[in-house]
Amino acid sequence: MNRLFIIFIISILFITCLISCDETPGMKGKPNNKIQAGTAPDQTGQIVRVHFIDSSFTKAILDAGRTRIYQDRMETLLDGGVKVDFFSKNSGRRASHLTSDSAVIDDKTRNMIAKGHVIVIGDSSGVVLKTSILHWDNITRKLFSTAYVEIDRPGEHLQGFGFESDQSLTYYKIFKVSGVQR
Repeated sequence: MNRLFIIFIISILFITCLISCDETPGMKGKPNNKIQAGTAPDQTGQIVRVHFIDSSFTKAILDAGRTRIYQDRMETLLDGGVKVDFFSKNSGRRASHLTSDSAVIDDKTRNMIAKGHVIVIGDSSGVVLKTSILHWDNITRKLFSTAYVEIDRPGEHLQGFGFESDQSLTYYKIFKVSGVQR
């Protein structure tokens, strides 16, 4: 009898263990409450290229190491090194080249905010812009920032807070400017 009782207890423990191991803890048919809805991206991608096109004209081509698309927020996050080539509407040639650590694209307006070590080089102007945050307006094709900026061009080094320019860096304004002319 004693032997039969021990086998019965072991069987109960074994069945209890099997039942408790059947499901992942916290996943009993319901989503885990610790994960908030909408925090995970709807789509992700590695080594992505995005074309900003108006009719048949290419405004810009963007390359990024990683992309995360959030449809509910209408937002695309880019990181892993972001590179953007902006094109002239008149000539169709590249007007400037932007690099940054990351960027955010508003999927409704297609406006972009570049963040981190942002550098823009104007192809025809030879101007080099450095800042930590830079906005690009998709409609006006203008670059602007309220952050600290540095602009270098042959014979001139300017710095200040606040900036506005065309995307080729040909016509620009710096607000609260200081600088050195060589």
